[in-house]
Amino acid sequence: MDRVMKLASERAVVIFTLSSCCMCHTVERLFSDLGVNALVHELDQDPRGKDMERALLKMLGKGPSVPVVFIGGKLVGGTNKVMSLHLSGELVSMLRNAGALWL
Repeated sequence: MDRVMKLASERAVVIFTLSSCCMCHTVERLFSDLGVNALVHELDQDPRGKDMERALLKMLGKGPSVPVVFIGGKLVGGTNKVMSLHLSGELVSMLRNAGALWL
């Protein structure tokens, strides 16, 4: 879990993904379309990825374990949470507050 938190604090937006996950690509694209330069960490490309995936699942409390988004070093959640925040208009303000957007 320490490695996850260290990586999560490296940039304003960090997304943990798997390269074969279609919902991961959707979430990545959302942030890209909003103009966010997120750090994307593909767990299946990391030798310790399985351990990090287990840690993320533990943090979330329920599956699926990816994608997982951190904004400003804080856990936001997975696809459902991110899309809910986007649809309600709250995501952009969170991104501004974290310094990920300058709109």
